[in-house]
Amino acid sequence: MQPWVCATCGNHYPDQDSPPERCVICADERQWVPPSGQRWTTLTELAAAGHRSELRQVERGLIGIGADPPVAIGQRGLVVTTGEGNLLWDPPGFLDERAIELVKDLGGLQAVTASHPHFYGAIVEWSHTFGAEILLPQADAHWLTRPDPAVRTWSRSLEVLPGVTLIQCGGHFPGSAVVHWADGADGAGALLTGDTIFVTPGEERVTFVWSAPVPIRPDLRRVVAAGAAGGRPRRPRDLGRPLHPVPARRGGGRLSGVTNRHVVFRRGSKPPHGS
Repeated sequence: MQPWVCATCGNHYPDQDSPPERCVICADERQWVPPSGQRWTTLTELAAAGHRSELRQVERGLIGIGADPPVAIGQRGLVVTTGEGNLLWDPPGFLDERAIELVKDLGGLQAVTASHPHFYGAIVEWSHTFGAEILLPQADAHWLTRPDPAVRTWSRSLEVLPGVTLIQCGGHFPGSAVVHWADGADGAGALLTGDTIFVTPGEERVTFVWSAPVPIRPDLRRVVAAGAAGGRPRRPRDLGRPLHPVPARRGGGRLSGVTNRHVVFRRGSKPPHGS
């Protein structure tokens, strides 16, 4: 028996005779239930419909995992590879043997985690396949729709692997997080942001959202600065304004172009310790 997969968000539910009445993720105001109503599928049905995993190198040490054609929300997962093990970030709701074999070739997985509950996807399937920990922020762990003993909760910040740190930012969900990857962008550093932090097209500001395209609510005040080394929450003076300036110079500043929720620091502009 296979887990049930919500066709809208891609989150997995326990393998039982019949699916739940509703997807709790989609019923929440930050997601949606289609006008046609709740619909369920399985990994077998998705594969039979022609979906296949697709892996591409994003940069050295970073591999993207998606589905073609896209499944549900259509997020791209990212595998951060290090000499001490690998981390899977934002796993899509679909996986197949091709993806599993390719990740095996990378050395498997030490841990699996996500930026927020919409992107938990096939997190339990990946954990079972590689014996990997499921790392969830304590504030959001109750949103996991397929509970599993491999879950380990964390708060504020957690170094998963040397130079690979989870940082809790809040905003979209109380536990919304980013990954700071110190060796990314050839050592300049990178943030894997999911739906936690967005950089505007001018690459001068970052913004947080409650429910796209709704800007963040003023009462959600505990966030972490995009480059915070220690991941300590701070209180911006005015979160009622959705955009926050980034200390950057046009053409030579701290943030480079953003593609598919992947933010890199430009070479030579690595932020100083504690900035």
